[in-house]
Parts: sequence; C-alpha cells; structure tokens
Amino acid sequence: MKIEPANTADHAALLAVWERAVRATHDFLYEDDIVSIRGAVRDHALPALELYVTRDDEGAPIGFMGLAGNVVEALFVDPSCHGRGVGRAFLDHARRLKGSLKVDVNEQNPRATAFYLKYGFVQTGRSPLDSEGRPFPILHLAEPGAEKGTAE
Repeated sequence: MKIEPANTADHAALLAVWERAVRATHDFLYEDDIVSIRGAVRDHALPALELYVTRDDEGAPIGFMGLAGNVVEALFVDPSCHGRGVGRAFLDHARRLKGSLKVDVNEQNPRATAFYLKYGFVQTGRSPLDSEGRPFPILHLAEPGAEKGTAE
C-alpha cells in the first residue's frame, strides 16, 4: 500500500472520505454536528495538518491521516476499505516518521478505541468534552514513550 503526502488538490476528496467514515462510525453525532465539524475539517484541519493519503487503483483517495508532530489528529478510511489494514499502514508510516505516537479518540466510537488499543496505545487520560466544548468525551491515548514526551 502506497502512502504519499497529500496536496491541496486532494482536500475535497479527503473531506468526502472523512464524511463517509464519520457517518459510518460516529452514530452519536447529529446531522448538525456533522455539518459543523465538516466546516472545521475543511477550513482548519486539512490546511493545517501534515496530510498523507492512500489511493485506490484509479487514484481516488481511500483514506488519509493528518499529523501534528507525533499526534495523529486525523485518521479516516473509507468504510468500503475498513478491515483491510489501511489504518494500520497509516500508523506504521506515522511511527516511522515521528516515533511513539499520541491520539485522541471519541469515547463513543468503540471501534476506533479498540483499533488503537490493539495497535498498542494505552489510555493516558479522559476529557468529558471535545476540544470545541461539545459533550463528546475524548480518550487520550499514547504509545509507550509518547506520554513521557520522548517523541517529537
């Protein structure tokens, strides 16, 4: 699986992957939440993050990861590709680039939590609200070493 840096021309397709993945996995969100968060992803997250993408045989993005240092700020895979090792490949790539990783995950998304725990992350904390103050509890996870600040 080839993982490459994403570019600005990919942003619309990445946003579409984000929305399909969120609709498939974030059943705790209401439509208004998705619309609001979509705007923040489009206008703030995608332009600000170090983005990586993997594509299907036709060149269309099937997943992406956004990093800020050693923090995985975004990892979204098209639901049609779930369970095929795409997420693991992204984390392997990020670990090669950044060392031990950190990630925040919605507590109400048990599949994502299980994925990160299986990969070797451990819970280091919990916040009752997300970063925008919404009532979506966040679990703070880290790989050994990352929570001590030993990774960049």
